[in-house]
Amino acid sequence: MSLHAALRGGAHSVFERSENLLDAFFGGADNPLRHLGALGLFFLWILVASGLYLYTVLDTSIEGVYGSISWLTQEQWYLGGVLRSLHRYASDAFVIVMFLHLLREWAYGRYHGFRLYSWVTGVPLIWLVFISGIGGYWIVWDRLAQFSAVATTELLDWLPIFDGVTARNFLAPDSINDRFFTVLVFIHIGVPLMLILGLWAHVNRISRVDYLPTRRVMLATLGAFLLLAAIKPAVSDAPADLSLAVNDARLDWFILFLHPLTDLTSAGAVWTLIFGATILLFALPFLPHPGRQPIAVVDAQNCNGCSRCHADCPYEAIVMAPHPEKRAHKIAVVDADLCAACGICAGSCPSSTPFRSQQRLVTGIDMPQLPVDALRRQLEARLAELSGGTRLVVFGCDRSADVGALAAPDTATLSLICAGMLPPSFVEYALRSGADGVVVAGCRDGGCEFRLGMEWTRERLTRRREPQLRQLVPLERIEVVPVARGEGRKLAAAVAEFRTRLESQGEVANRPPAYTRRNHG
Repeated sequence: MSLHAALRGGAHSVFERSENLLDAFFGGADNPLRHLGALGLFFLWILVASGLYLYTVLDTSIEGVYGSISWLTQEQWYLGGVLRSLHRYASDAFVIVMFLHLLREWAYGRYHGFRLYSWVTGVPLIWLVFISGIGGYWIVWDRLAQFSAVATTELLDWLPIFDGVTARNFLAPDSINDRFFTVLVFIHIGVPLMLILGLWAHVNRISRVDYLPTRRVMLATLGAFLLLAAIKPAVSDAPADLSLAVNDARLDWFILFLHPLTDLTSAGAVWTLIFGATILLFALPFLPHPGRQPIAVVDAQNCNGCSRCHADCPYEAIVMAPHPEKRAHKIAVVDADLCAACGICAGSCPSSTPFRSQQRLVTGIDMPQLPVDALRRQLEARLAELSGGTRLVVFGCDRSADVGALAAPDTATLSLICAGMLPPSFVEYALRSGADGVVVAGCRDGGCEFRLGMEWTRERLTRRREPQLRQLVPLERIEVVPVARGEGRKLAAAVAEFRTRLESQGEVANRPPAYTRRNHG
């Protein structure tokens, strides 16, 4: 095993354990580690809203900039002071969440293949965040701003393009003027606008983006920021004085950590670290990694152009185009670069039903590595082997807990690429073929490897999304169990509890006659 694989495996284990632990307290929907991207966007909107107000009262003259911010903080503490603190703490939180999001996606291996575009477009955003954050501290023009300005320009002067002249702008009190702050404010507004545009590009190829966390998470984080604002409000240091050197500034270690790093090493070492990390992040998708799985395949004869696969695809990999043989009809077309090979599209196809009497089941869209016909044959074989009292069929997910360990004479198990690949008709087929109950096990809420697999599965089985489970199928004979990889015991306990509940409700006694394609063809 390579060092990279070992490090990523360790990080994966840490994130998975942490997320499972937080699930016990918050649940999947409110677990912050499962919604880091949405949290980051929420913090960004706090920054934009508070920043717009702060800008309206800012005096951009060299004499007035410090005084206007101090007035805002002290005299208008009930609004301006609180908003300034919100601006400060939301910016720190945004940086923390950004790095956690980056680290989590790397740990889970979500940086190559169909995720290449999102990864590559996300790397430049790191630069924009720090440019905007560092520039924001300069606007205050206190001792910390002076220290940051001098340290940053000395770092820039190491680059040949600046030729060692930028730091000269901060050597004497008369070396800067009002125009400096006007340009600085323009940059501090312009760069976040570029950041917002970059974020739009970052999620452009993802459908149903999680733009905001749940209301409870938003209220909780906003409340935490307000509490911090009350306990430790953001205040200015002493006014900047270019005639004096600054040696004891109170640093924001989340945004300004490069300054002490430069003092400890050198400007060359810091630039080597910055450019090296950036190049490494861009290069990661092109390093050796597991090969891609075969993408979804469309069968023109069986595709009726219903567009359900297009609506359900988590990565917008399917578009509808004119049918090559049927006039006025549409056909699904799969983009090979965007296809996640998750099989969710096969689960949404109305022709993916085992009740069709074809000897070989051919669907409108299917996965070559696990065709729906193979799934039907596996299910029929497992059903034929079932014996005992309460007979269960357990459909699992390759990215979730291993269902194979549950196999027994009274329990048939089948694992799919993703729980979202399961057509609801297979659940009905299992129940009509002698099973007393069906368990569908998939990833935890908010933790689906393909984002929407478990969500679509739940909605289909509860008749809120097409293809729906038919009304004649009793929901009390179906159990959906969200579990993470490695939670085999939890899954086994849930299956045992479900079996007990079926027996106590008398569902076993009400088992319908076994279904076969021969007598229902």
